[in-house]
Amino acid sequence: MSTPPPTGPLLTRDDMAAALRRLGVASGETLLVHSSLSSLGWVNGGAVAVVRALLDALGPAGTLVVPTQSGDQSDPAVWGNPQVPEEWWDRIRATMPPYDPAITPSRWVGVIPETVRTWPGALRSAHPQTSFAALGPGAARILDGHSRDCRLGERSPLARLERLGARVLLLGAGYDACTSFHLAEYRIPAPLVRVGRPAPGGGWETVTEVSITSDRFAELGHDFERDRPVVRGKVGAAGARLFPVADAVAYAQRWLPVHRPREEDFQHPRV
Repeated sequence: MSTPPPTGPLLTRDDMAAALRRLGVASGETLLVHSSLSSLGWVNGGAVAVVRALLDALGPAGTLVVPTQSGDQSDPAVWGNPQVPEEWWDRIRATMPPYDPAITPSRWVGVIPETVRTWPGALRSAHPQTSFAALGPGAARILDGHSRDCRLGERSPLARLERLGARVLLLGAGYDACTSFHLAEYRIPAPLVRVGRPAPGGGWETVTEVSITSDRFAELGHDFERDRPVVRGKVGAAGARLFPVADAVAYAQRWLPVHRPREEDFQHPRV
């Protein structure tokens, strides 16, 4: 059986850089990008060409930031994709390699963030499960000091991006991928959970964290886009949205307590 021909449009690095500039990506700005390579079309050069196009649009003074999460650095008891037999749990905990920013791969965030993570000169934050990677002159300022007990809160790169006036680019990704909404969860009443993962020096550690979930983020994004200025356009076949981190956080901080109250979680705490 022959392989079907690729679907278009055909995109080059220059095509994408031009489309990003038309959308409003500005030279010198700081941009948090959530992306889907497959949504763009047929990209000549794949993820490498996309990263180069983003860097072209941002220019040498701009900073590119991506999520490089590694959710498999977690307790096998809570795994669901796939589940593993309970009789394996203790051995998995005892032998799981600890997080290493230089070599631990990102998981479930796409090939573009993984390409940024391995790019020459890229930096990566220290949280073992919800790290970010960045390229550009602002990288260290954004990533340093990501507390190991603050996944996406005040001591994470998200809060620094907010303070620095960074913007979010959803490049073929939906609002369910918008990590900025999680920062709002740290600023409203939220239940706590116990989070297990390998300890830096070996063994296993458990920390208490704010419970975060992307449940109803797509609905939150729909209302945010209706009520706040969001730049919309296309890059190749992909829908693209551009907006300030601070706007997304402030809107979610008002929306979540009304539309996604979590009183039931407090009645059944998981700590």
